[in-house]
Amino acid sequence: MLYVHFAVRDFQNHEDRFEYPGTEAVYRRLVGLLGGITPVVQALPPDAAFADVAGARRHFGRDARDLAALVRLRVAAVYGIDCTVGVGPNPLLARIAAQSGPPGAIRCTPTDPAEVAAYLAPMPVGVLPGVGPATVRTLAPYGLHTVGDVQRVPTVTLGRILGAPAARALADAARGIDATRVAPTAPPRSVGAVREFGRDELDPEQHHRALLGCAEEIGWRLRRERQVAGVLVLTVSYADRTTTVRTRTLPEPTAHSRTLATEATRMYASLALQRARVRGITLRAEAIAPADRAVHQLTLDPTDDRAHRLEAAADRARARFGPDAVSLAALGTTPTPKNGPD
Repeated sequence: MLYVHFAVRDFQNHEDRFEYPGTEAVYRRLVGLLGGITPVVQALPPDAAFADVAGARRHFGRDARDLAALVRLRVAAVYGIDCTVGVGPNPLLARIAAQSGPPGAIRCTPTDPAEVAAYLAPMPVGVLPGVGPATVRTLAPYGLHTVGDVQRVPTVTLGRILGAPAARALADAARGIDATRVAPTAPPRSVGAVREFGRDELDPEQHHRALLGCAEEIGWRLRRERQVAGVLVLTVSYADRTTTVRTRTLPEPTAHSRTLATEATRMYASLALQRARVRGITLRAEAIAPADRAVHQLTLDPTDDRAHRLEAAADRARARFGPDAVSLAALGTTPTPKNGPD
């Protein structure tokens, strides 16, 4: 199993950069490149993918690490960029391997269950899927700070802390158990925006400004293309290279920046971050469809009507003077924007 992360190092500028691989078209070509090695590729936009190489190992006569090296070689040769590849017996371990160190490398996990448990034991519990900052804070008073701490606690005891379903999932993840399979999928159509901080940002107000900036950028791009989005995906990246992802289906498809900002703010609030060292915020709109096919709920709110008129005026200014001609007054100074998938 390979987890390929296209958070790339630019060979020409010799810089490590955590960003999208470029436009959606570039990402699709990168995923297609993986498809030249194995047909079992699951796209994880905007910058990653799973690849099940069990069949490819027999076809190429190489082990998984050799195939990971082949992926990096082809990506570098065709696109001039590097990527990080995690190799493991299941998706959970492959992802952890890729995210457990600096970019631009191949990292492999053990396959023996005892060795897997020892490999995971010293890691912070936050590396496990589904363990966000709120769960980390819940576990901390019980002395459960590392994966090894969780491994030593009976599942019944974890159930009293987190509830039975969450406890079973956490106990399995702490031992590297993951029964999920790679489901071949093509990259969905999406529109994304990224805000990166130049340092570890602890101020929730700065996080909020980044969210507003992302929502405004996505809304403008959707309206420019006469599209609407039905789903929002929020990704928060932390200083320790872990991430938290939340997905929300919108009440109705929209390209209205204020609606997108409201939903993004609710998703952020659900993370219950307190003094989190955030390095970047990504907002992505999915379930994209033509605006003229969307069904809209009528509203008699005059404030909403005024917001739409202001939005239309701002869009006309951007079309004439460029995308930076207008920005929300609430944003102030925003973190550095990065282009997401088109």
